Amino acid sequence: MTEQQPSNAHTFTKKSVMKTTLSKMMDFHQDPKALSNLTPPPIFMQLHRDDRTSITEGELEFTLWFGPIPFRWVARHEEGPTETSFADRQVSGPMAYWRHEHIFTEVDDGVELTDRVTIAHESGLKGLFTRLMFDGIPLQILFFYRHLRTRMATR
Repeated sequence: MTEQQPSNAHTFTKKSVMKTTLSKMMDFHQDPKALSNLTPPPIFMQLHRDDRTSITEGELEFTLWFGPIPFRWVARHEEGPTETSFADRQVSGPMAYWRHEHIFTEVDDGVELTDRVTIAHESGLKGLFTRLMFDGIPLQILFFYRHLRTRMATR
């Protein structure tokens, strides 16, 4: 079930072509360690609960630590926009809205990975912090790192 995104939401997209197979890409993302492997230092990811039954069904509960500052999330995994995709949607956490689609498309040179994140921020101090940590340049750096780690893991 997809909830309605707020009118103030915006979308960030990062695409990369990787010399790999669709099978390796799916296997990597199904690995329970994928999220911690894709979390860049100095952020530390602490997993509390993983109730996923597949890449497109179930929930994860975790805390992202930015030094001494914790952000607790519950993310629901669900079907993505294509057969070879999935999404994680924030059920609870620091953002007003967060939906991250992982889209895998076979191309001549391998697999194109598209990460599409739709975001809306809370107001006030919380929203200021999430804008500083989960938007703009930090979001570009995060997904540069994630695509680099994915490329290395799916060779």
